[in-house]
Amino acid sequence: MAIRSCLSLRAMLGASALALSVLSGPVLADTIFTKPLVDFAGYVGAGGVDRAPVYKGGKAVIEGEDLIPGQTVTLMRGTTTLNAEPITVDAEGKFSFALDIDAEAELGLQPIVVITENPASAKVVELKISPEVPVSGTDKFSVASEPVVRGLYQVKFSEAANAAFVTSAVGRPPVKESKLVKINPETLKIEAEVTPAAAPAGGDGSDAGVFAVYGVDVDEANGNVWVTNTRQNTAAVYRQSDLSLVKQFEPGAVPHARDIIVDEANSRAYASSTGSSEIKVFDTKTLEPLEPIVIKSQIRGEQFSTMALDIDEKGGTLVTVSLSTPEAAIVDLKSGEVRVIALPGAKAASGVAYDPKEGLIFVASQATDNLLIIKAETGEVLHDVAVGAGALNVAFEPVSRLAYVATRGAGTIAVVSPEGEIVANIDAGSLPNQLRADGKGNIWAVNKSKGEGDEAGDRIWRITPAAG
Repeated sequence: MAIRSCLSLRAMLGASALALSVLSGPVLADTIFTKPLVDFAGYVGAGGVDRAPVYKGGKAVIEGEDLIPGQTVTLMRGTTTLNAEPITVDAEGKFSFALDIDAEAELGLQPIVVITENPASAKVVELKISPEVPVSGTDKFSVASEPVVRGLYQVKFSEAANAAFVTSAVGRPPVKESKLVKINPETLKIEAEVTPAAAPAGGDGSDAGVFAVYGVDVDEANGNVWVTNTRQNTAAVYRQSDLSLVKQFEPGAVPHARDIIVDEANSRAYASSTGSSEIKVFDTKTLEPLEPIVIKSQIRGEQFSTMALDIDEKGGTLVTVSLSTPEAAIVDLKSGEVRVIALPGAKAASGVAYDPKEGLIFVASQATDNLLIIKAETGEVLHDVAVGAGALNVAFEPVSRLAYVATRGAGTIAVVSPEGEIVANIDAGSLPNQLRADGKGNIWAVNKSKGEGDEAGDRIWRITPAAG
């Protein structure tokens, strides 16, 4: 009886304690699992100060926008916290953090983990530390340069017209300033220029600007110049002699048109449709569209995105490279066979050139700052060359047998042998953009400006190996 009474008393005391606990509210310990976001809010990027390349021993900046005001941000590289105190996102949803890069840092894409609290989220951004390749070997070349017009994009020399044709487009849509320019190859002065016609208004009646010109190639057989109109997703044809418009294709003919290249041997023009897996094809005699070339990525779940183009007309080989996947494609224009090869060590590849004599493919990649030299037959990477920040485009010059790489971030043109040796690195002013060989020993290049008043930008360059 006494034992039963004791148990009842304990039960009553336990119930009372529970009741008091309920009345006073739960007592919880601190938790690391605070309120999370479903998705990371905003954008965070890492790069150089004022968009300059990041080098060993230099400075970088990590910036965010459209985050949640009041959030705190912690930045980590591996297990090391980069900021001594959490950064608070300002009232506009922005933050900025300056970072010193030590002299022993490894080159490449460094993962930075961005962690927020209030509410919690995380993402990884890449900070690229680029190779710093000094200017050298300029004495081995004869270099001439002259200013042209604003917004230069591509260049192609025409032997038949004895002129270089240059495209230009300024700003973002609606682009209202654009020109196709004909340049004297000796003086590098403008001989003629034309502004493209107005593009049709948008569905809401908004101004669509002009049919701005970007990619360019020449059709010597028919005396034409082919261009791409990237903003209107199409292409156009102009007369070499007087720059009169021969045909403007309808918007949508080439979604996000980038490069265009003419195959005179087969009366074809090929245009890359960046963001898609297609190369659009046109008949250069009838000026009618034909069935496109479709390139399928060999990576499961991924899509090949066509960028630069190069061609060996005599051998019937067309090559391109993918921006979205580490791949290149070789098209046999006689059989229609498409062969895709892997590009280990490449990311955001944009430039490609082909040497039919040795069967070599040269690939320039923006995100990895390198030039890959590949054996086309086997897909073997023979050389991986660090050429400088933002390797954007490449051209192979068959007379000197050298590859020229426009490194947009570094502001140079790297000259590389087929054996992977940098034989020169030429100062090319602001933002080298594109370059082409003319088959006579010369390289023609154009660069863009960093803004109005930039005397080092919007220039054409003629580069020739020095005699002897």
